[in-house]
Amino acid sequence: MLSKPFYLSLIGSFIMSMSGAQQIKNEYVPIKQPWSDYGVHDETRPRPPKVSNRGAVTTKAPEDAVVLFDGKNTDAFTKVWRVKDGVMVASPGSTDTKQSFGSCHLHIEWKIPAGREVNGQAGGNSGLFLMKMYEVQVMESHTNVTYADGQAAALYGQTPPMVNASAPQGEWQSYDIIFEAPEYNDEGVVTPAYVTVIHNGVVVHAHQKYYGPTVFRKVANYPQTHPEKAPIRLQWHNDPVEYRNIWVKELSK
Repeated sequence: MLSKPFYLSLIGSFIMSMSGAQQIKNEYVPIKQPWSDYGVHDETRPRPPKVSNRGAVTTKAPEDAVVLFDGKNTDAFTKVWRVKDGVMVASPGSTDTKQSFGSCHLHIEWKIPAGREVNGQAGGNSGLFLMKMYEVQVMESHTNVTYADGQAAALYGQTPPMVNASAPQGEWQSYDIIFEAPEYNDEGVVTPAYVTVIHNGVVVHAHQKYYGPTVFRKVANYPQTHPEKAPIRLQWHNDPVEYRNIWVKELSK
């Protein structure tokens, strides 16, 4: 008969071995992207080279633009995120614009609070979703290292920026995003979505194709049907990312 302490140690060893096996079983293996030599969220993908820049480019909204946030309130959005000293702070629950947009020019300025601990995808994470489907990543990427298609200005899970134009944490940054919505007919997608992204005055995507709506750890593809317009979403990712001077100008294709 086995002694009780020895019996319990065997159970403990079995549980530990099963836990290890479960970790191995659940370990993420990047799925190959048909359009690149890498997998989705592939840690081996080279990070874009850093380039110098002058930080955020602050641009006033054109007369025909829709002002989404001017430092006063969050009336243009579905959720009431905290506003402090003219800055909108990401708060629990992603928020959408009440108005829908298709092809557009979106200007937005953002900042990861100084002194906040950031590690990989944690601590300084948010995102902008055109039509609630196509993400441009918001992330601390001046010092913090994460997978290339998940760093600042990446088309999340699809395409890294051509260069890393990130400013230091605690400083304001800007995106000017020119988004071209996909075109559909009765049989599905005819023309995919394209985007140009200017990060802190530096072009980091030039008429780059979206391979479909943003998905996590999967290969993107286009659905059979698609709305002509949809809200813009600001993502809550458990981090108090700050935003200011948000406006959008609709574009005709």
